[in-house]
Amino acid sequence: MNEQYKIATFAGGCFWCMIEPFEERPGILSVESGYTGGHTDNPTYMTVITETTGHREAVQIKYNPEIFPYERLVDIFWQQIDPTDAGGQFADRGESYKTAIYYHDEQQKEIAEESRKSLEESGRFKLPIATEILPAQTFYKAEDKHQDYHKKNAFHYKRYKKGSGREGFIKEHWGLNKDKKQLKQQLSDIQYHVTQENGTERPFQNEFYDYEGEGIYVDIISKEPLFSSRDKYDAGCGWPSFTKPIEKQNVQENVDTTHGMIRTEVRSDKADSHLGHVFEDGPSDKGGLRYCINSASLEFIPKEELENRGYGYLTHLFS
Repeated sequence: MNEQYKIATFAGGCFWCMIEPFEERPGILSVESGYTGGHTDNPTYMTVITETTGHREAVQIKYNPEIFPYERLVDIFWQQIDPTDAGGQFADRGESYKTAIYYHDEQQKEIAEESRKSLEESGRFKLPIATEILPAQTFYKAEDKHQDYHKKNAFHYKRYKKGSGREGFIKEHWGLNKDKKQLKQQLSDIQYHVTQENGTERPFQNEFYDYEGEGIYVDIISKEPLFSSRDKYDAGCGWPSFTKPIEKQNVQENVDTTHGMIRTEVRSDKADSHLGHVFEDGPSDKGGLRYCINSASLEFIPKEELENRGYGYLTHLFS
């Protein structure tokens, strides 16, 4: 394995639900479903669910720490699980569904332990954190049908994630609690109208449609990173246009049937802000998409300020 890449291993309950949060992010080479932590060789799905092998369903991630640091992997892991559940995860019960961070070296161990301590002290959860931090053991890749399950069986996956209780738990405990009255005072009239009332600002009369500074664009409310100036281009439409988000998990796409049209709306993940729409008339050599975004939903962070503003892990975008 290339020395620049490292391995991270997490058990977060059903491994079907633990691939999507990590995949296709900058610096992540692969995410695989599998089994680890047990006392038998070459376990299978059917043997693991008997709860006699000691193995847990897990995911193993190959990543570049220079681009996607281990701290961020751990943060994402916490935000997919109920870390207070000592008997499994959501509808899935038993040893094979218990959560754990499996560390591969002392640095990972220290980061994981510090992160768990911070989570305990944050007061986010009333019950103690039950997730274990354990030394990594042999990881056995799961059967092909369990790899990328969310893509192969998208409809069932979405029903399962919602029906198991995982989706609702994540929204309740990791979503941004928005106070509309406070937002009214915090945002300008057009910022509030766009982000909270699904409004649209005037073309060619907004802050960033022709802005050429180098940096990133973040959600005006949650400050989650959304787009990079490196992916911005002049589409001639009068609004900021991008070929892709920095990380696809930070934006959500919904069907929009308002105004007698069928369009794909784009919203930020954590703040649930209305951002704009995505169309299939973008540059073909860049994937063919055009994310047409309202300036009023964005804040610009110059590349020189990324480190001081807590976005140091994104400096690689401008290397």
